[in-house]
Amino acid sequence: AVMGISVYLIRYAGLADALDTHWMDEHVRSRGLAGVLTYVGLSAFFSAVGFPRQVICFMGGYAYGFGLGTLLGTVGTGLGRAGAFIYSRLVGRSFIKKRFGARIQKVDDFLSRSPFNMALTIRFFPLGSNVITNILAGVTSIPALPFIMGSTIGYLPQNMVFALFGSGVEVSSSLRMVMAVVLFVIST
Repeated sequence: AVMGISVYLIRYAGLADALDTHWMDEHVRSRGLAGVLTYVGLSAFFSAVGFPRQVICFMGGYAYGFGLGTLLGTVGTGLGRAGAFIYSRLVGRSFIKKRFGARIQKVDDFLSRSPFNMALTIRFFPLGSNVITNILAGVTSIPALPFIMGSTIGYLPQNMVFALFGSGVEVSSSLRMVMAVVLFVIST
């Protein structure tokens, strides 16, 4: 229900175009600190509701270049991940545990062995749904900070790859594209 409402609000507010280069040029790149805050805020919101972080980081690379795009994309997606985790912990935990107690206990047992390392390992793989992982982790009893920190570090290789791709949109550099492909293969 929350995701459905989020999609409606995105369309209603005209944010469906927020990941378009023309929209980014007009509302983010040319706005200084306000643009940075807009990008990070939208990155957090979009990643919290399940939008692929790869696209978010690509747009960060487009708007701010490789280094700053990676940093801001990582901050934005980190805030989104934390938001989804906390929402799940506060709103969905008791409901999910009642309905799927045994299944969630298996996830809880798996993640609680070493929450930081488990989150790091899960995030290094470029497959799977980030929002489902965030929600599942939120309904478990693992501590939030190790999960969020492990996820943030685990996201870095792919965030770098897609920010690098995004930065190549403005500066046509074959070397950047080759490096991005190599980093993506290494990350995988």
